Amino acid sequence: MRAVLMAGGSGTRLRPLTCDLPKPMVPILNRPIAEHITNLLKRHQITEVIATLHYLPDVIRDYFQDGSDFGVQMTYAVEEDQPLGTAGCVKNIAEFLDETFLVISGDSVTDFDLTAAIEFHKRKQAKATLVLTRVPNPIEFGVVITDENYHIRRFLEKPSTSEIFSDTVNTGIYILEPSVLDYLPANQESDFSKDLFPLLLEKGEPMYGYIAQGYWCDVGHLDAYRESQYDGLFGKVKLDFAYTETKPGIWEGQNTFIDPSVEICAPALIGSNCRIGPRVRIDAGTVIGDNVTIGADADLKRPIIWNGAIVGEDAELRACVIGRGTRVDRRAQVLEGAVVGSLSTVGEEAQITPNVRVWPSKQIESGAILNINLIWGQTAQRNLFGQRGVTGLANIDITPEFAVKLGAAYGSTLKPGSQVMMSRDQRSISRMVTRSLIAGLMSVGVNIQNLDATAIPMSRTVVSTFGVAGGIHVRLHPDRPDYLLIEFIDSKGVNISKALEKKIEGAYFKEDLRRVQIHEIGNVVYPIQMIDTYCNAFEKNLNVEAIRHSNSKVVVDYTYAVSGAVLPQLLAKFGCDAVVLNASLKQTAVSSVEKEALLQQLGHVVEALRATFGVQVSANGEQLILVDKLGTPIRGEMLTALMVNMILTAHPRGTVVVPIHASSAVEQIARRHDGKVIRTKASPTALMEASLPEVNPNVVLAGSGDMGFIFPQLHPGFDGMFCIAKVIEMLTVQERSLASIRDNDLPQVSHRSYTVRCPWTVKGALMRYLVETHKEDSLELIDGVKIRFEDDNWILILPDAGEPLVHLFANGNDRNWVDESLREYRTRVQSFIEQQQGVEAYSNSPQQSIVS
Repeated sequence: MRAVLMAGGSGTRLRPLTCDLPKPMVPILNRPIAEHITNLLKRHQITEVIATLHYLPDVIRDYFQDGSDFGVQMTYAVEEDQPLGTAGCVKNIAEFLDETFLVISGDSVTDFDLTAAIEFHKRKQAKATLVLTRVPNPIEFGVVITDENYHIRRFLEKPSTSEIFSDTVNTGIYILEPSVLDYLPANQESDFSKDLFPLLLEKGEPMYGYIAQGYWCDVGHLDAYRESQYDGLFGKVKLDFAYTETKPGIWEGQNTFIDPSVEICAPALIGSNCRIGPRVRIDAGTVIGDNVTIGADADLKRPIIWNGAIVGEDAELRACVIGRGTRVDRRAQVLEGAVVGSLSTVGEEAQITPNVRVWPSKQIESGAILNINLIWGQTAQRNLFGQRGVTGLANIDITPEFAVKLGAAYGSTLKPGSQVMMSRDQRSISRMVTRSLIAGLMSVGVNIQNLDATAIPMSRTVVSTFGVAGGIHVRLHPDRPDYLLIEFIDSKGVNISKALEKKIEGAYFKEDLRRVQIHEIGNVVYPIQMIDTYCNAFEKNLNVEAIRHSNSKVVVDYTYAVSGAVLPQLLAKFGCDAVVLNASLKQTAVSSVEKEALLQQLGHVVEALRATFGVQVSANGEQLILVDKLGTPIRGEMLTALMVNMILTAHPRGTVVVPIHASSAVEQIARRHDGKVIRTKASPTALMEASLPEVNPNVVLAGSGDMGFIFPQLHPGFDGMFCIAKVIEMLTVQERSLASIRDNDLPQVSHRSYTVRCPWTVKGALMRYLVETHKEDSLELIDGVKIRFEDDNWILILPDAGEPLVHLFANGNDRNWVDESLREYRTRVQSFIEQQQGVEAYSNSPQQSIVS
């Protein structure tokens, strides 16, 4: 059997270690990853290897040559012009693959039993077998689900946290029959997970998943790189060591001198031709390359030191990576998670603080304290974007420096001369960050339409009319008052796609930022027609005559938090009496306790004025809570049901879009009006995308009481202000009041929720456990795991996208069933989490100390 070694990766997320080194050549225990893979293949009698190369191909060819020194026959296929993708590069060598062959990634460390996997493939008579494994946190990988016969039923490439439905993932190891390559176009970029495997699934080709036992680590980022070294030393993975084990748990190369006073804790690995001075302390987990010199009294706490490095006297290295030929001078400190690129110099008594990255060939002066990344930027974060834009602690995570670079990264994904719309809330922190974003955008040749302080519904409305490439809105986070939220909007007014988010992240982390000449610097203009544009669209999409004859009196509480709200002027124009409360803006966010007090105050005012209803607006114009004429709040699931009831009464046979966790009252109301319900993931972006006219043309309402409501005919974003006017219109036309609809028209559905703390490492296993312990036809996997029962009864277990939490929702027509089911599943989930945490704690192993 032949093996295809995918060795073309540039290792972007391992920078600055891979500037001059392909990712498969990064050393693990002083041997390249690709050599460990070659040894694994050889152990399973696979000695014909074809390596597909793209990035720095000569480095790999010069190391392996014809493979004879490594006991294999190595040939090479180089992608000369452009990368063809994981499947495209294999299609490119199809003429050499005339029998069953194995594909293996060049950037993972594993000791899987490949022989057993191949036997499984042949026994199942599969066309394609994916080697799978189970991992604690599957968000970085392709998640796969199989039936009881291991036939692949579904997979999802790199899910978001709330999409995880299993902890069984694709390892990038495949056993394939040559005929599957016939499905791929020649000389075109294509991917196994995104292109070939979905096609095989669609065509009904026999495709199986082999769940492998053993160790597997995708060395996709620096934390994984360090962990794989430690796991190799501690024997968690079977690897061939390059050196002799001179004492239990200590491996030493040839011609290495270690002073007798050196203290070494096993396990540790020390390469050939090293010199280690007196009184050096080497902790368990330390890896030292070849030709390394360590000065007297140095303290090495689990560093990974590459070949040719020099470490001075009294230097302190803690769980860091020191690149090839780097010099760390006397009394310097390189702390946890830091990476110093090859051929750099860390001066005497300098300090590199935790998680800082230093690009190769840099000079850090004596005594300097480096607490920001040198050249590389803030790469400690794995992702810039969360479930909803970029978030972080105001003026701690989201700083002016960060915002300038983020603006430049976004602008670099656009064409020079593009127009971007900027808006914000009225707080000083948002003004500061917006100006920094503008500076970054201008520096890459992007022009700005600056709306200044503006409610976000207005921004979304006008972005499509200004002919801009996109927009950015900056505000305090609606749910976390000490956080900022930076939302990126596309030309339609919807939050940008995941693909564009990845492009921005790539430009940010790779510092792939365009710099333009002076005459190409962007400019800033301040549109004056913005309010008119919004007001015209607002008026166009309402039954203005109905509102004029309503004689409504509405009390609006802005909770000191809505910028540029034009609703009172609009309502006055339509003949409505709008009483405004708390319209001034506070620089600090209103707490949840304060909001409740203001809501109670609003109820009293509505009663006293005998108003038609009251409304509390928040989230810079996106969200709202209604208050009926008796002063009773209507929010959450009741608000969702009330809005759906009114909109479908006005638009029978219409379509409404709600998140997966909304109560089944929505379906019951829709059935009355011959309407349709679409459920989406529990994210604002998913609701926006599903309500676009080109996606679902009949949508008349989207959203929920917790997130806000979208009226697609106006714009595809949440708009609390338009919602208020629409409520006035519908109440007038339908000759109803909020109280009468609530009391007489809404189904009696019980809907309860509970939140459980769940470590990130357990979420995937929990979802797999739930999928495996329920019948497939009872499951709905739009987001989390929903278990359906009879009569609109269901349980939903939904992982939180941003916190180590899992949310449980129970829904049914019988309150006792809901309470009992929620209690049952809460117990099941908590028991599973406790069991998994006990397994993790048991797996920790002790260290052994040896004095050399």
